Amino acid sequence: MASSINPNNIDGNYPVAGQDNDSQGFRDNFTNIKNNLTFSKSEIEDLQSKAILSSALTGGSTPSNDMNGTVLLGAQLQNTTLKKAEFSATTGSVTVNYNLGHLQYVTTTGSITLAIANWPSSSDGYGSMLLEVTPGSTAHTLTLPSAVSIGLDTIPGASGQIITFPTASVPYLLELVSYDGGTTIKLINHSKDEWEKSSEDVADAAAISLVTGTSYFTTGAAETSTLADGYEGQIKHLVMKSDSGDMVVTVASAGWGGSSEITFDDAGDGCTLKFADAKWYCVGNNGATFA
Repeated sequence: MASSINPNNIDGNYPVAGQDNDSQGFRDNFTNIKNNLTFSKSEIEDLQSKAILSSALTGGSTPSNDMNGTVLLGAQLQNTTLKKAEFSATTGSVTVNYNLGHLQYVTTTGSITLAIANWPSSSDGYGSMLLEVTPGSTAHTLTLPSAVSIGLDTIPGASGQIITFPTASVPYLLELVSYDGGTTIKLINHSKDEWEKSSEDVADAAAISLVTGTSYFTTGAAETSTLADGYEGQIKHLVMKSDSGDMVVTVASAGWGGSSEITFDDAGDGCTLKFADAKWYCVGNNGATFA
């Protein structure tokens, strides 16, 4: 906006030295000076209340620097960080406040059911929040809000809104994004490698975990196990670690047909499966027998 301050309405040559000067000229100058000071005060106070500040003004409070949705256009950012905040609780029902930071983190002491407050409105545009969850135990699950309806199939072993973590004390990084004010939220899994490198020793007659990347067998006699359907694109590694009896795995949806079984009869046998088009397909094999 244009400033209301007008230095040109003050006569710098008045009064004239050495002669009688009309008092009206004094009054005009004094009035214009007063008006300009009033304009200056108003405009400075307006700047104080709206300006982005690096620190508090002398005698002022800590600035909030809240731009209230104003567009920042054509900016080049350097050496910036995103605000982080810790979850308000480590177990039970927890509400994370979007306004507190773009990275929110927790080390769990129990299972958590998550809610999100103050998601940006659809008119404000695209909102994104990073969640770093470090499970204190593999028994601790994370239940996401029902609005998270896209991307859950990228989490191995997710059941509905419930996420199970394969390894304790490992931070898992998840991102939630929405462009419609949180009505529809997409989940992005930034820790696929943590699921991929996790492993388990499968017990006799047990269901092979869909949460871990690798499942291995240390048989004490002839044993069996089962493999349920995974998520689209999931990779699963099966390995015979030590052999004191065959391990026969029955696969729920086998792409090779037959009896849908895989037999491991020697230490070192292993295969890699991929779940595609609602079936498991073998994409790599060393010694395992498919039937």
